[in-house]
Amino acid sequence: MSDYHINIFYSEEDAGYIADIPDLAACSAFGATPSEALLQLMVAKAAWLEAAQKAGRAIPTPRYRPIIYQAAR
Repeated sequence: MSDYHINIFYSEEDAGYIADIPDLAACSAFGATPSEALLQLMVAKAAWLEAAQKAGRAIPTPRYRPIIYQAAR
């Protein structure tokens, strides 16, 4: 089963961790730790998908993969 790629990185500007899903526009979350950012992102992802479904928008298929995955093929 394929799922969305997740980025988690530290933001000096925000003094915390940012997690995002590149395939879902503006779907991101913040946390004091990587685990907290990931947990908050799972909440944001569920809300994003629910809102898109209610609005009748297409749900993107997971497509984004970092260059390291592309080079392995």
